[in-house]
Amino acid sequence: MPDFVSDKHLFHNPVEFALSKIGGTYKMPILWRVKDKAWRYSELSNSIPHISDRMLSKNLKELLEDGFITKEIFPEVPPRTEYNITERGRKAIEIITVLRNYGLNLMKDFGIEEK
Repeated sequence: MPDFVSDKHLFHNPVEFALSKIGGTYKMPILWRVKDKAWRYSELSNSIPHISDRMLSKNLKELLEDGFITKEIFPEVPPRTEYNITERGRKAIEIITVLRNYGLNLMKDFGIEEK
């Protein structure tokens, strides 16, 4: 496959492109959480170990821009914001599930116990 450019970045293959959209430390854990129900910002922040507010905001913004999640703001006092998965996000969950299972099996192969 020939190289291609997206968002001013040169990609050499589709796997690299896909990982740029859902890869990294926090995007997959965020998607994994919102796959079954809507989550509020504070719930996500409290449930993902070691994530800073800056990193959570950055990753949510990127997932929103790329169409993996939606953001709904409820006109209440104080305002309530919820994040939900989209159809594109659900398709990513299929891949994340395969990667998760592979990772768990690889951990066993290396003698690492699941916590």
